[in-house]
Amino acid sequence: MKKVAIIGSGIAGIASAIRLAHKGFEVSVFEANPYAGGKLSSFELKGYRFDAGPSLFTLPNLVTELFELVGQNPTNFFEYEQLAEICRYFWEDKTCLTAWAEPVKFAQEVEEITGEPAEKIIQFLKDSAFKYEVLDALFLQDSLHKLSTWTSKKALKGYLNLPKLGIFGTMNQANQKLFKNSKIVQLFNRYATYNGSNPYQTPATLNIIPHLEYNLGAFFPKKGMVSITNSLVKLAENLGVKFYFETKVEEILVENGKVKGVKLRRNGDRNEGENKENTADLIPFDVVVSNMDVTHTYRKLLPNEEHPNFLLNQPKSSSGVIFYWGIKKKFPALDLHNILFSDDYEEEFKTMFKQKTIYHDPTVYINITSKHKPDDAPEGCENWFVLINAPANEGQDWDKIIAQTKENILKKINRILGQNIAELIECEQILDPRTIESKTSSAQGALYGNSSNNRFSAFLRHANFSSKIKNLYFVGGSVHPGGGIPLALSSAKIMSNNLKNLE
Repeated sequence: MKKVAIIGSGIAGIASAIRLAHKGFEVSVFEANPYAGGKLSSFELKGYRFDAGPSLFTLPNLVTELFELVGQNPTNFFEYEQLAEICRYFWEDKTCLTAWAEPVKFAQEVEEITGEPAEKIIQFLKDSAFKYEVLDALFLQDSLHKLSTWTSKKALKGYLNLPKLGIFGTMNQANQKLFKNSKIVQLFNRYATYNGSNPYQTPATLNIIPHLEYNLGAFFPKKGMVSITNSLVKLAENLGVKFYFETKVEEILVENGKVKGVKLRRNGDRNEGENKENTADLIPFDVVVSNMDVTHTYRKLLPNEEHPNFLLNQPKSSSGVIFYWGIKKKFPALDLHNILFSDDYEEEFKTMFKQKTIYHDPTVYINITSKHKPDDAPEGCENWFVLINAPANEGQDWDKIIAQTKENILKKINRILGQNIAELIECEQILDPRTIESKTSSAQGALYGNSSNNRFSAFLRHANFSSKIKNLYFVGGSVHPGGGIPLALSSAKIMSNNLKNLE
């Protein structure tokens, strides 16, 4: 039986383990942290439970198909519900808008609140669906680095519809052309942040993203986002996958241009005393799949091999600063997903991508899972996951930036909700680009790998395989097709389909 080593137990690594175990490989997953999931993990703080990273769940079929692939009923492992409303939006002038999941109801809400014609919203969502239909089959299900992809019938459909895909203009330009109301332009510009991009630079092609929420649906896992990780780990273990936690891969072993195995560093057994030395092992494997950020994979694990520096040196996506707050009060005005918009969105992105810092009036995202899962917070309280988009780490004075940003966030929330939030914060934990990098091995703490701020960005991501080293593969948000749960899961599927004949 061929042996596979998977480096990292992020969602793409776990999905890869399931797919390869199903194909008959003996799979071992090595994780430096004491837990699985990477960004898709959770923690508890003084009676509050927080999902640590991704907070939005779309395309649940990409999760459930992993259970179905191996003949299991997904509901025996994992349950979720569809949301009736996607997000609540707030502006400084007291405008509030509920983005209903049902497109017609949402369009009517937009017209009633902002005066933007409902038919414009319907037109936008139909166009978003069209773009997705063309691009999903071509870019999101196959490798862009195989000639067969570009000579297929799916590719022909893409070529014929090229002018309609928004490649030649920016997201903001397309949205300003369609909508007259600046708030609705801002609302749909926001979707650029779903892969860490700037709507004033990224191509309008990314207007496919709203299709996932409004046309296909937004969902909530009944046991929290971390239950995606937990259920898939359980499935993988049932298939015989072995997980090794607190076990760091120090090097991918290569001989004559072919993978030979990995060099491991295992932490000492904590039950036998803190002074026990770590041990290094050289373990042979036929295949290595890296779920580690591709930049760190090359620079840390392949020090003696040729590096694709042009791709590795591309500008990185945005990162984030997250405040996890236990709030000792309930806020009926808020729901699961909430956005408090900046008054100057364009300046906010200029500050982030050009000045490499956080704007003084940042857009604030508040996720409150206790709205749907009451046991995530004590009675009468809420667990607030407060996210601000931030630049990737380039050595900024983060302690100073975070202190000022927290003050600005509290002032903004106070203005919009009319409540002194600071006096309600019962506990706090903070995640910033530095700790994102150290905990998840994301280069510069970028949440989505390379930036998507130009029309060629899809081609500036590494392939799901190495063209130089046989039997070396890559999955996760830093490689094709991109970041976020759906694309990370797609990367595992593309990798598995490419892994056929081993030499």
